[in-house]
Order: sequence, then C-alpha cells, then structure tokens
Amino acid sequence: MSFVATVLTLYPDMFPGPLGTSLAGRALADGLWSLETVHIRDFAADKHRTVDDTPAGGGAGMVLRADVLAAAIDHARERQPHAPVLAMSPRGLPLTQARVRELTAGPGVTILCGRFEGFDERIFEGRAVEPVSIGDYVLSGGELGAMVLLDACIRLLPGVMGAASSGVEESFEAGLLEYPHYTRPVEWEGRMIPEVLRSGDHARIAAWRKAMAETDTRLRRPDLWERHAGARVGSPSGARQRTEDDDR
Repeated sequence: MSFVATVLTLYPDMFPGPLGTSLAGRALADGLWSLETVHIRDFAADKHRTVDDTPAGGGAGMVLRADVLAAAIDHARERQPHAPVLAMSPRGLPLTQARVRELTAGPGVTILCGRFEGFDERIFEGRAVEPVSIGDYVLSGGELGAMVLLDACIRLLPGVMGAASSGVEESFEAGLLEYPHYTRPVEWEGRMIPEVLRSGDHARIAAWRKAMAETDTRLRRPDLWERHAGARVGSPSGARQRTEDDDR
C-alpha cells in the first residue's frame, strides 16, 4: 500500500507544486505515494462559504473557524482513519527527522494548512490534531510547510532514493550534522580535498567523518550537541574551532 497524503487547504491548486518534480514527482508517477487535496471552503455551512471570523477579544486579522475545520478533518478521517492529522503552525512542536521517520513508517498523513491568524484553538481540543512547526519564522500559509513535511517523508519511502544508505548517513539521523563532502577536482583554487579522503583507508575515513560531524555540530548547532548521547557543553564560544589538522 502506498503512502497517502491528504492536504486540507484553501488553495488546492498549489499542489502538487514542487512535489510533482524530481524524486517526489517520479515517486508520485510510480505510485509510491498519492496525494489528495481537500478544499476547506467546501465544508462551510453558509451560502458565502465563510471559513473565518474575527478574533475573539479583538485584534488584527481573521481566524479559521473550528466548526468548518472539524467538518473537513472528519471528512478526511473517514477516508484515512489511521493517518495522523498534523496542523502546520508556528506555534507547533518543531518537526524533527525522528518524527519524519515515524510518519513515513505509517499509512500516510493528513495535513491541515492554516491561513490568516491561524486556527481557532478549540480545534486542538475537539479533534486529535498535532500542531507542527518547520522553523522559527512565519509564512503566509501552511501550504509551503506542508510541502516541506511531505518532501521529508517521501524521500525516505522505500524505492524513492537510489541508495537506501542515502537516508541514513545524513544530518540529524544520528543526532549530528552530517560530515562535509568533497568531489572532483582534487585541487580547486588552491584548496585540496583532505588527504584522508584520498587515502583509500576506510577506517581512517570513517573516523575522520565522525570527528568532523561532531566538530561541526558543536560549532554550528550546540543545541543538537547537548542532546546528542547526553553530551553536556557550555556556550558556543567554548566549542573547539576547526584547525588545519581537522582537514587532513
């Protein structure tokens, strides 16, 4: 059974968008995953197909109504009862590679895309909906975030990437950033590929890659480093700087 993605949105024409090209697009054409869009406005109860209203307590913008959202979610759940429902929101928990792998292992996902000022909070009380954020910034709507989430999942589906190891030895899989990569030419503008990568000594190469992954994580993402294997470090200023020896 293929991975089924259902997207609840006010702009169904935005899909598949970039998901219709490259790896995701080929996988879609090959039937490794499928996509259905559900227009939230179809579940409005009035003749004007109203989906939003002014914020309770006053304030700028409009808020998506809980009754309309619930009707759309219930419709999607009837078609995909075992798929988790996620809502793209800057107020959600950060999306992680671990969560992506959990979603990929399941039957699919239903994604609710917000607009305006967001969702009536009661939708999270009345329905099992998981708010998810893709970063500490705000977009004009949840559609682009949904595409990011789906691309992260789709690339891990069996048969999508050429080599299964491509999804294992990369950033976040082991709690670290990935080690740096090099390719031909050996010398470029006076800069050489590190000698260890040209040595043919696989044990040395593996050790170098592990050390570089740890160094880069300490320098660039001290938050990840603190969580990695229970490591405890001080401020980023205490992280070890790269030396020329690291590149040999």
